[in-house]
Amino acid sequence: MPAFFSNIRTSLRAQFFKVLRQAVCAEDGRRALTEALRDQLAWRRDELEAFSVEPPPYDLGSAPKSQSVAQRDDIVLISGRFRSGSTLLWNLFRNIPGCVSYYEPFNERRWFDPTSRGEQVDVSHRGVDDYWREYEHCEHLGELYNQQWQDRGFHLGAGDWNPQMKRFIEEVVQCSGSLRPVLQFNRIDFRLPWLRQTFPNATILHIYRHPRDQWCSVLQKNERFPPDGHMADFAAADRFYTLRWARDLKYRFPFLDERSVEHPYQLHYFLWKLSYLYGRSYSDCSLSFEELVTHPEATLFRVLDTCAIDAAHVEPLCSLINPPPLGKWKTYADDAWFRRHETHCDDVLNEFFRNAPSARQAAGTGRSTGTAAAVDASGLTRPSHTIH
Repeated sequence: MPAFFSNIRTSLRAQFFKVLRQAVCAEDGRRALTEALRDQLAWRRDELEAFSVEPPPYDLGSAPKSQSVAQRDDIVLISGRFRSGSTLLWNLFRNIPGCVSYYEPFNERRWFDPTSRGEQVDVSHRGVDDYWREYEHCEHLGELYNQQWQDRGFHLGAGDWNPQMKRFIEEVVQCSGSLRPVLQFNRIDFRLPWLRQTFPNATILHIYRHPRDQWCSVLQKNERFPPDGHMADFAAADRFYTLRWARDLKYRFPFLDERSVEHPYQLHYFLWKLSYLYGRSYSDCSLSFEELVTHPEATLFRVLDTCAIDAAHVEPLCSLINPPPLGKWKTYADDAWFRRHETHCDDVLNEFFRNAPSARQAAGTGRSTGTAAAVDASGLTRPSHTIH
């Protein structure tokens, strides 16, 4: 082929794929792809169980086996939504000798990068002077960090394949050296099925907060979005990514489409309830923020026992807990207002999960909560070793 035509072909090819990339990143393009590829590219674990990775029929030898970081049994992974009390739980582990507690590894401030993390600390995070101390000398994490982890792909199933995320988390774990790694996340609640499968021996802690108080905390005092506000005006008050999460997850949970909700609180409650169900289903210990701050001693005994950490640390940790006022939602709207939105959302969730394949399969096989792997009302599989 003459060089002239080859250059034209190369240029047209580049332009074509540039336009294609822009199209699939746009809302309409992504929706079209989702509809066209629905169920076509899903890797179903039950279809792969018939396969096994057997040794080749030839004597090829083998390299010495190394201990996989993902198989370590001393890893603690904390999952909680924004403004749920996860920072408090992280800070408690930060004060346990022998533990290295890493704050939100996926955060956009890139704690491992001194040039991007800044110096700002949220004043509502009591007793916290910085978030990045544990990341000192971990600049190499930037080579594996992916900005898209905080923008999209918030759902990962047990059978999904994400080697870069796995490697990044493993590298954070490796940074702890001989100490016990504790990683606190605000962006893994819908990735917990993958996390449980990928780090099978890790201890997963789940913390949640009353959805109404959490809503008021998400809005913050200087961004009081009114009870009679409209979705079109919510973006300016959305400081904790409610719209970003809903826009990504609506392809799996269609009721998260902002065009179909009456008030942003419904989006918040949908995400809260789904996160709660995922956390309860895949964690080893699930606790509420309220029980942690009102009954710290009993709650910490349970948490540390789940992590096989000496209970002698409970008393000094309790002194670090400064309970904030609870029930702030009462100054935002009355109980009837909240209950109306929550009841609507629960009705939608019940209908959605009643029609979910996993729920129908469980009903057809007579599966009950007493079996090794139970399916709760949400259609989510709960591991038999879950401790609540």
